[in-house]
Amino acid sequence: MCGSWCFMQIKVNERSYTFEENTAAGAVRARIKPNADLLIVNGFPASAETLLNNDDRVILIRRGEVPDADELDALLTARHTPGVHESVKGSTIGIAGVGGLGSAIAIALARTGIGHMIIADFDIVEPSNLNRQQFFIDQIGLPKVYALRDTLVRINPNVRVTACHLRLTPANIAEIFGHAQVLAEAFDQAQQKVMLIETFAARFPDRPIVTGSGMAGYGPANTVLTQQVANNLYLCGDGCTAAAPGTGLMAPRVGVAAHHQANAVLRLLLGYNPATEEK
Repeated sequence: MCGSWCFMQIKVNERSYTFEENTAAGAVRARIKPNADLLIVNGFPASAETLLNNDDRVILIRRGEVPDADELDALLTARHTPGVHESVKGSTIGIAGVGGLGSAIAIALARTGIGHMIIADFDIVEPSNLNRQQFFIDQIGLPKVYALRDTLVRINPNVRVTACHLRLTPANIAEIFGHAQVLAEAFDQAQQKVMLIETFAARFPDRPIVTGSGMAGYGPANTVLTQQVANNLYLCGDGCTAAAPGTGLMAPRVGVAAHHQANAVLRLLLGYNPATEEK
């Protein structure tokens, strides 16, 4: 028994508060942010009548209001599954190649709240990239890594981006990605993919690699899969549909594969096997 009054700890916009038991979300809003339009409890929109429990997380949002720096991180991740942001915000991820796959992977992970991304590519933005890559017309001619870095910071200024404008070779891969807990491979050419995977795996055998292969054309999205193909190697794609005359690279299917890769990275950081339900 806890006497006449029982209390619980609730996090509101990532700050801890004490409330009486059986407090409703509306009462929290009235106390903390009366003008909030949106109530989110444990990642899901809630009504003012929703009763809260100890250790619940409440996010209060006023539509159209730009949050201050202290609140921004909490509000960006308001719809996350509870506990995810704490697990990933201290992580470092490497992305090799920031074209159709890599640029979409990076944006998905920035929205997830990854703490540090190392992105590497030697290429510049061209008009033909815009059919599937996450760049804009006013970025044509810029190095892709710098253009993407600017976009990522606009999405989530709390993500630190190390942009490396260079060609990756066996001589520099370990130096560039030495701090990466997971490496996402996002090259176009098969020989580049093999070089990167073999070099990184030889230097860091205990660190996982998430690669992509087989996402050209406009075939069924359901043929794009995440598979474990070696101990620390996961492949996202259908494994066979390469770009070729008559089979181009298009945003929808490339995006499906890229988000398979981003989800695989997230699952690895959370301690799950990307290809199964297992931890």
